[in-house]
Amino acid sequence: MTKSTSRLTPGRFHPGPGASCPGQGRSRLAVRDLFSEAVAGILQRPARSVLTALGTVLGVGAFISVLGLTGTAASQIDARFNLLTATEVDVTDVGPRNAAAPEVAFPDDADARITRLNGALAAGVYWDVRLGPEEAVRAAPAGTADRVDSGTQVVAASPGIWSATDARFVQGRAFDGFHESRRQAVAVIGEGTARRLGITTLRTHPAVFIGGTAFTVIGILEDVERKPELLLSVTVPRSVAERTWGAPADEGARMLIATRLGAAGQLAHEAAVALRPEHPEYFKVTPPPDPRSLRGAVGDDLNQLFLLLAGVCLVVGAVGIANTTLVAVMERTGEIGLRRALGARGIHITLQFLAESAALGLVGGLVGTSVGTVVVVSVSAARQWTPVLDPTALALAPALGLAAGLLAGLYPAWRASRIPPVEALRR
Repeated sequence: MTKSTSRLTPGRFHPGPGASCPGQGRSRLAVRDLFSEAVAGILQRPARSVLTALGTVLGVGAFISVLGLTGTAASQIDARFNLLTATEVDVTDVGPRNAAAPEVAFPDDADARITRLNGALAAGVYWDVRLGPEEAVRAAPAGTADRVDSGTQVVAASPGIWSATDARFVQGRAFDGFHESRRQAVAVIGEGTARRLGITTLRTHPAVFIGGTAFTVIGILEDVERKPELLLSVTVPRSVAERTWGAPADEGARMLIATRLGAAGQLAHEAAVALRPEHPEYFKVTPPPDPRSLRGAVGDDLNQLFLLLAGVCLVVGAVGIANTTLVAVMERTGEIGLRRALGARGIHITLQFLAESAALGLVGGLVGTSVGTVVVVSVSAARQWTPVLDPTALALAPALGLAAGLLAGLYPAWRASRIPPVEALRR
């Protein structure tokens, strides 16, 4: 007799009125005996039971972690939309489509006209400069091959762009109204562009050469809250760009307006008239998207994506339980045969293995819920976020582990109940 069968007590299978053996009724398996057999089966092979439950722990832990981190990240995204997207208005110059319109519809004092409106914080005009094939950005005069950065974009901008983008400088400063009005050949570059051009300090008054024109670098950007492409560009005053390369040729000039929270919609109605009262049709004003609909759409997308990932993790855990339980059935064939010989019916064997897999799933669900909660709180604390955990998900997670264990144990339990007693005893 094997170790697994030595603990069996024939009295646990109580004879019932429909027993096949003469003088005996049909065997019955009490609920108490069912649970005691399940616990004994789990404790008899602790290492395998731990590995089996680990699959559910990982699945349920991933389920709670993913849902919790989704809610936490969604709250952070909401804050970002409220602070940046909802306080930004974009104005595009569509005047060049009209033959009577000037090449640049934005007046020279466009920044000042917009900032005088109630609710406006800052505004700046900008456009991408189209360079000729021989007008690459260099750190040395034309004719030398050293430190040529042909991939750098040149941007023309009014002084207000730095306040509108909330720019921060690691060295130097931004150009201002003096440089703009005097058409000073100065430039502001991003930190990455400075590194590519070999510019490490402004104490030597370095210059960048665009075509045949030298621009003194007066500032190196560290970061911007809006228009991050400025970090990879060379930005020169608008007046200098118009004198050197003419009016914008491709997409036309644009204006970025930073507003107070809640003022973007009103400013979107007033901006075109404030810029050019006689021809507001020269401008196309794009207000920020409705924060509520945008937030809802992003939240729905994230929830669907992460719920799918959580479901995949749970399925992986269930497959692990099913695989391990099936192996257990093959290992315990002799035990199953002995139980059947002592009067256990197929339903008893099915319930026994289902109870074992359900118990493992429930324990894994409880531990996984705790692990997932700790992960969400730890990540939120490290990122200085407010953890968001759905109480409903926490309450249902152990039940999900139990359901996963039950589903995973269906086929192995059915397989165990189909083993003939005589064949099982021969193995």
